[in-house]
Amino acid sequence: MIEEKKDTTINFKGISIKSAEIVAFLKQEMLLKGICQKILQQKIIQKSAQERGVTVTPEDIQTEADSIRYRKRLEKASDTTAWLEEQMVTADDWEAGISNRLLANKLSEHLFEKEVEKYFAQNKSNFEQFVLYQIVVPYEQLAYEILYQIEEEEINFYHAAHLYDVDERRRYNCGYEGKVHRWNFQPDIAAAIFSSSIGEVIGPLKTEQGYHLFMIEEFIQAELTPQRRQEILHRLFTEWLESEFNYTLHNGYSKL
Repeated sequence: MIEEKKDTTINFKGISIKSAEIVAFLKQEMLLKGICQKILQQKIIQKSAQERGVTVTPEDIQTEADSIRYRKRLEKASDTTAWLEEQMVTADDWEAGISNRLLANKLSEHLFEKEVEKYFAQNKSNFEQFVLYQIVVPYEQLAYEILYQIEEEEINFYHAAHLYDVDERRRYNCGYEGKVHRWNFQPDIAAAIFSSSIGEVIGPLKTEQGYHLFMIEEFIQAELTPQRRQEILHRLFTEWLESEFNYTLHNGYSKL
């Protein structure tokens, strides 16, 4: 006789919710696919780390747990227990999650640490930044009139942005867009902007938002900072994981 497996339940503040209800809700909200993808990716990470001898030690987990406690100001053990109960997880669940994140980080370093400088050198222009100002208006004729006034020094770029830009935030900031990378713009727009000189007004250029006038105020050289190193590591690891994920889908679960 085969005994039917009972549905597990989760206690949420004294109210029982069946796991089947949670799965049904994830389906209804179109979230189940994303959850399954993350689970499969975690399996790929664990298997790949095991094959390469990459491990997480209890000391690693303890150090990270202490760091989390410090950031969340969980000074006493009872504070941590109360916080975990509020999150509906056990200490073992929490430590397992920490271990998974640390394992992914260690694996990414193991796979791509030596590739970061090469990647940066080959893509250096993509990491250059520019302090950009822009004016966006709804009509081409208006954009040309503003450009003419700027060129004839009847008005400066910043004042024109304050008067005419369609975006309230940019009007208040006199056209200041911020520090941008080349990839923030479609290729033809980026080529026009980033081939210009400091202080030169470019445009009008048409996009879905309207007609743009651009001006670069400052060029910021690309540097391989610790933060950028982590960004590149994350990018390389994400691309690798996506490739492994697709391979696994096409070749079956036996790979794991």
